Amino acid sequence: MVKYMDNSNSGFRQWNAARDANAKKSRLGGILWWFILFLASWWLISWWMSPTKPQTQNDTTPAIEAVDLSAVPVERISSDNLTADVQGLRISNIELLKYASDAANDESAPVKLLGTDGAFAEVGVLSTGTTAPTATTVWTQNGDTYNWRNSDGVEFSRTIKIDGYVISVADTIKNAGKDEISVAPYARIVRPNDAKSSAGVYTGSVAFVNSDLEREDWSRIADKSFAYSTTNGFIGFVDQYWETVLSVASPDQTMRVRPLGDMFQADAAAAAVSIAPGATQTITTNLYMGPRDHRILQTADAMIAGIDQTVDYGWFWFFVRPILWLLYVLNSFVMNYGVAIILMTLLLRLAMWPLTRKSYVSMMAMQKMQPEMARIQKLYANDKARMQMEIMRLYQTHKTSPMSGCLPMLIQIPIFFALYKALLISVQMRSAHFLWISDLASMDPYFILPILMGLTMWLQQHLQTASNGAQTNDAVAQTQKMMKWMPLLFTVMFAWMPAGLVLYWTVSNIFGIGQMYYIKKLNK
Repeated sequence: MVKYMDNSNSGFRQWNAARDANAKKSRLGGILWWFILFLASWWLISWWMSPTKPQTQNDTTPAIEAVDLSAVPVERISSDNLTADVQGLRISNIELLKYASDAANDESAPVKLLGTDGAFAEVGVLSTGTTAPTATTVWTQNGDTYNWRNSDGVEFSRTIKIDGYVISVADTIKNAGKDEISVAPYARIVRPNDAKSSAGVYTGSVAFVNSDLEREDWSRIADKSFAYSTTNGFIGFVDQYWETVLSVASPDQTMRVRPLGDMFQADAAAAAVSIAPGATQTITTNLYMGPRDHRILQTADAMIAGIDQTVDYGWFWFFVRPILWLLYVLNSFVMNYGVAIILMTLLLRLAMWPLTRKSYVSMMAMQKMQPEMARIQKLYANDKARMQMEIMRLYQTHKTSPMSGCLPMLIQIPIFFALYKALLISVQMRSAHFLWISDLASMDPYFILPILMGLTMWLQQHLQTASNGAQTNDAVAQTQKMMKWMPLLFTVMFAWMPAGLVLYWTVSNIFGIGQMYYIKKLNK
């Protein structure tokens, strides 16, 4: 008589539980495979995008107009943060005094924005009923004020001030003539079309339109123009670490970003303002020329609303921001970002200690199960279903799982991506030194850290395998076989990743090995 198993039959429930457990193990192994494939793809994309990419141009795109400025004097303005050349309506050659152009050499020249190949920012007005200053107009300077009077008796007075990394241009127009005039303020930033793509960090144009940030990458700007209508917005360009942005104080304005020959232009034009005879009108335009640093941009937000949103935190922003905050706090005590990364790694490891301890204890329990495991495997060698059911019952009895060793690594995956993003966007990491490494945001030039990381990863894996013992379960065996190659694969991929990220992973491995030895000692 055949006895059918239904849902109330204990043997069926155990068999079904074993099947579900195997499916869960396969899923965990699949997650690890996807993680490895994602890292490999990320590495390939980073390598492919690292050189400067030539931009394709529309053949009908007009070139930037040629202007002879030889008769216009150049005045140098400066502050503790930056210096810049003022030549008529134009501002260029902005040097950021606190940032070296060579991240590996603190003594190199300062970073320069809008300093090559005809790049500049221009602030002016277009007029109706009178003549406004042009790029070739020669102003009379009196301290930090520039003056010019046209033939109609209209007086233009310009004051330029620097507040942090914001260059503020205030144009005061006094209509001393007999007729009403109108002026429409405008500003533009022109830069060469030599942009370098950066894998993992958005670079291109940014436009703050009605409280939303619009972005177009370099390849899209090269193909066509983009126009926006907004109130009190801003527009400009962002690179990995720097940005150049303009904002015209006006209730209504039109902004554009477009290609001009071998240049890119971001501009804003505000609605015209009427000035009656004897009246005066002041128009203010703010230019941000500085680092893409959230803390600095938050300060600049008081003058250019929304500019702090230009920082690209990515999908894991809820991890990236706390990690950056923690790194800044730790660095304020130890004064070295490499040491700060080590301390942060130890703090994260300590925070995960309960989970890590539970995982390691579970693995040691599995080691003690091996004699019974071997007996079951031998006894039911010809009955795979019964073998799986008995093995699952053994796991349940000892309250353990063969995949428990993967849990600490899975927990670290979002932290890994968040730290990678933090290293890419943090201008402080760009020139952060640690031992032989001169730039924690770049790869280790001698590959010492990746090799150390691979060795510590192999040792940690070896200790975990020893704790797990030999497994003949197909899903577990397949996962363990895959894991054997992970130290070598990670060493190759991490060789070109930021040194700060490799430092984090290496220290995490070393601390994990120490935790494993400690738990083994406690459970002897």
